[in-house]
Amino acid sequence: MITINKLQRLPEKTRLRKFERLFHGFSIDIVQQRPVDYQYIMRLGQVLANDPSELVDQSLRDKASLMAKNEHLAWYCADISLMLGQVLNIDQADWDMVDQSGANLDKNARTIYPLDVILDGIRSPFNIGSIFRSADSFGVRSIKLLQPTALPEHPRAIRSARGCTETVAWEKVSFETLVEQIRAKPIFALETKGIPIDEFEFPSEGCVVIGSEELGTSPQMLRLADASLGRVSIPLSGTKGSLNVSVAFGIMMQRWFSCIAR
Repeated sequence: MITINKLQRLPEKTRLRKFERLFHGFSIDIVQQRPVDYQYIMRLGQVLANDPSELVDQSLRDKASLMAKNEHLAWYCADISLMLGQVLNIDQADWDMVDQSGANLDKNARTIYPLDVILDGIRSPFNIGSIFRSADSFGVRSIKLLQPTALPEHPRAIRSARGCTETVAWEKVSFETLVEQIRAKPIFALETKGIPIDEFEFPSEGCVVIGSEELGTSPQMLRLADASLGRVSIPLSGTKGSLNVSVAFGIMMQRWFSCIAR
């Protein structure tokens, strides 16, 4: 760990970047209950509060001067890291954030319902991972990736899933294989121009199709859905008229889950 004296001798922006990284790391260590040098953190706060840089504004100095060994320390460290990042134009990626439950998840602890998800041509690995995370939360039994669809093994999918690619069963399938697997099962698509979500009768078991970010559900999958339960839609009132696919999936799954988990 860098000494205080050495830190103070660094060039201005290098020094502030080092402060940002140190406080970010300490916030994670404290939350995850790793051993930390509290005296060093206190001293670090004092030094930042008195730093000569004009980039360190009064709100940042005030926050740094409040450092104390208590239940708020992790928050102070995280806030200072974010404030310094804004000053230095440093973006924190989603996978930089603390997530205590992202590793070593016990998939046997899940309550699973007979709900299956078909991902139909989704391109973004980030969206794939986010969908897996929601699927884990709302009792999804399995996810079928109709090819070509991005795979949950992609690094960005793994990061956004926070461990849930290991807790929800999944498989790659062709259209022909999928048709055989879901034969006689209720199926519906999350799409536009469907039944509003608060009026849709969700089945106690079945499959939902989630289409691609740009084109939506493929014609072949829409035909299957329309021949079964049809389409469900989320009413909107904004200017964009659409939601990110993983956000829409989360909204729909919470509704389906609440209908059958009573």
